[in-house]
Amino acid sequence: MTPRLKEIYNKDIVTNLKSKFGYKNINMGPKLEKIVINMGLGLDGNDSKIIKSCENDLSMLTGQKPVVTKFKKSISNFKTRKGTNAGLKVSLRKDMMYEFLDRLVNIALPRIKDFRGLSPKAFDKKGNYTFGIKEHIIFPEVNFDKVEKIRGLDITIVISSQKVDHSYELLKQFNFPFIEKEKN
Repeated sequence: MTPRLKEIYNKDIVTNLKSKFGYKNINMGPKLEKIVINMGLGLDGNDSKIIKSCENDLSMLTGQKPVVTKFKKSISNFKTRKGTNAGLKVSLRKDMMYEFLDRLVNIALPRIKDFRGLSPKAFDKKGNYTFGIKEHIIFPEVNFDKVEKIRGLDITIVISSQKVDHSYELLKQFNFPFIEKEKN
């Protein structure tokens, strides 16, 4: 069974973007390539029990086992050693990506306390969108009673577009809760 957002993308969003930006065919439009979820652990990266707990939480969110990332070099001010654990990350593609995006936009983001929307200024030059979440417990999959410490997440949505306004329009079509751009 194909995810709901993927069906909406194939039926409606592609044709809307084609007519809005004047693409010659539907394959020229922006597409979601992957979603990368990153959870930094900091000094807690040395404790295997904490890593296991965060690994379980992240695998519940994404449906996929996370990879433990390592520090690339030692920095004394940050108390890091080369080769020690830095955090966890998951790369979602294809159907898993669309299912996660659906849960993120429709369930998790509205549960954030005092949420007013995401900034439309967080696009990089290639059209990818990155934002942070302060509490990973906004997802209903995470059991609040078993969480030892509330952690933050960085979410990067990689889009196959070279223009920021095309990527913005794609995410807007997916009902992303952006703060409206102010018109001067």
